[in-house]
Amino acid sequence: MAREAVWAVITAMYDAYRRGDRAGIDRLLHPEATIWDSVDPVLITSTAQLDKVRDARPADGPRETGVAAGDEVVDVWGETALARYLLRVDFAEGEPEIVRTTAVLRLVEGEWLIVHIHENTI
Repeated sequence: MAREAVWAVITAMYDAYRRGDRAGIDRLLHPEATIWDSVDPVLITSTAQLDKVRDARPADGPRETGVAAGDEVVDVWGETALARYLLRVDFAEGEPEIVRTTAVLRLVEGEWLIVHIHENTI
């Protein structure tokens, strides 16, 4: 089913994130993907820009202990899909952060790829 395949891409992205596997994340992104990251006000339009945002995250910032995507609503129209979900980010100290996230995916040569992500911290 297409809906399950789309959600599998989303969850695979966060599995790769937890492993620190940038290449694993990047394989799920369309080469022309755009991203509104929750911590950066600039629209990311390339892997080079994404890497700059990744590298700018402070090494001594709050230590994440987990991320989990849930409460998903996924719609598929032919070769286009829209996934809306909440991302919970847990930290060693303090309250979790909840990020409302919308992802747009396209079916490219039989594979769902993320073409846009929009994150908004609650």
